[in-house]
Amino acid sequence: MSRPATANPARPGPGASTVTEIISRREAPIRDLADHAGEVAAACHAMAVRFHRGGKLLVFGTGTESTDALHVAVEFVHPVIVGMRALPAVSLTTDVATLTGLAEREGMPGIFAHQIRVLGEPSDIAIGICADDLSESVLAGLTAAHDMSMLTIALAGGDDPVTHPAVDHVITAGSRDPRVVKEVHVTTYHLLWELVHVFFSQPGVLSPGAVA
Repeated sequence: MSRPATANPARPGPGASTVTEIISRREAPIRDLADHAGEVAAACHAMAVRFHRGGKLLVFGTGTESTDALHVAVEFVHPVIVGMRALPAVSLTTDVATLTGLAEREGMPGIFAHQIRVLGEPSDIAIGICADDLSESVLAGLTAAHDMSMLTIALAGGDDPVTHPAVDHVITAGSRDPRVVKEVHVTTYHLLWELVHVFFSQPGVLSPGAVA
């Protein structure tokens, strides 16, 4: 009986150039994220201060970004790295009854803003996630959070940074490819999680002479 043919790792097949090209499309957005390290660090420090003062994280997005919101929340509430501190976070995309009820009564733009006004406190953090420019519902949520004096952070995508007076910190994945944007966003919120914990470990960084 003949054995099935197997690929020779020393001799790349015809798809190898495609793999190289696909990977290369991810390199520039990641380098761009690194070039904005100071902005990422500033957002992380602001988050750490809010957590230190008893605030919680409310995170949201529509479509595939709704699953990113779930991912962010579980990273903070149930850290994958054993021994790291759990921090309060809630995804506003989990309750189907609430989302559909709000969409029916108030329209899609109100699905996050309403929840923020009910669940949020001035000490809290709001993160809105979009693959490109901020969607109407995400921007409305961030605006409601800003009006309540919450810290507001947007994870967006595209060639041009998003700016809006309701958003304190914008971290942009510099690509128009939604797949690449999502991958950069995953890296970004892992950075947010990790650096928040770094700030918690530094005496005097969050408040004079105190580490929570």
